[in-house]
Amino acid sequence: MISSSLFIAWTTTDTQKEADFLAHQSIKLHLAACAQVEGPIESFYLWKGKIERSTEFRITFKVLPPHLTELEHFIDENHSYKTPQWIVLKETEVSEKYLNWAKDLPK
Repeated sequence: MISSSLFIAWTTTDTQKEADFLAHQSIKLHLAACAQVEGPIESFYLWKGKIERSTEFRITFKVLPPHLTELEHFIDENHSYKTPQWIVLKETEVSEKYLNWAKDLPK
């Protein structure tokens, strides 16, 4: 393992169609090295004082540092939620092969 220069970011949507669109476009626009759609998942959260439950689809993005801000802007501009989930973690270790693969993708 080597030190990472890779971020993992997540968002959720309420439809498979939107999740697929955001994942596909993030790759097409070279904003992410990989995007994975999971779901359906069940989300529980507080909204206006009530516990809500929603069926959602989660998108996980693998992102190189130079593209992170642009990907966040893309999600903000294209997501149907007024306040989309956007959580980003910096990986502490990534295999050298995987990181090199991500770095060698078209810019």
